[in-house]
Amino acid sequence: MKGDFTAQVHVQGDFKTLYDQAGLMVRVDERNWVKTGVEVSDGALMLGSVLTCGQSDWATGVFDDSSSGLWLRVTVAKGVMRIQHSSDGLRWPLLRPAAFPLSERYAVGPMCCSPERGGLEVVFSHFEVMPALGKDLHDLT
Repeated sequence: MKGDFTAQVHVQGDFKTLYDQAGLMVRVDERNWVKTGVEVSDGALMLGSVLTCGQSDWATGVFDDSSSGLWLRVTVAKGVMRIQHSSDGLRWPLLRPAAFPLSERYAVGPMCCSPERGGLEVVFSHFEVMPALGKDLHDLT
């Protein structure tokens, strides 16, 4: 993706085992990236993000497990990243804001992994990338 953008996707999967995960990933290079989505941790399905800018951090939050899946949205604009989630695709609470490196190009797309087992099945739908939504931080639409 060239320049500022918003990407969103709907994720649904059969998450069972520690570290089963799926969501969105944005990469500048191997030292600057973010992944966000749902992940099994401590026996529960959690919302999470890993932000790497030289070093990595991991942030998690409670996810009210929904059989209808989860929407994820990442906006990168002017050196700031905003991660949002939604259960219905209409209301988008903030999951995480953070500084993110400016770049002429970003690689962005759905991601999943299951490092502890084989056979994780995930369905990604409604994936789209568009110009950055210029919304106020507390605009949940």
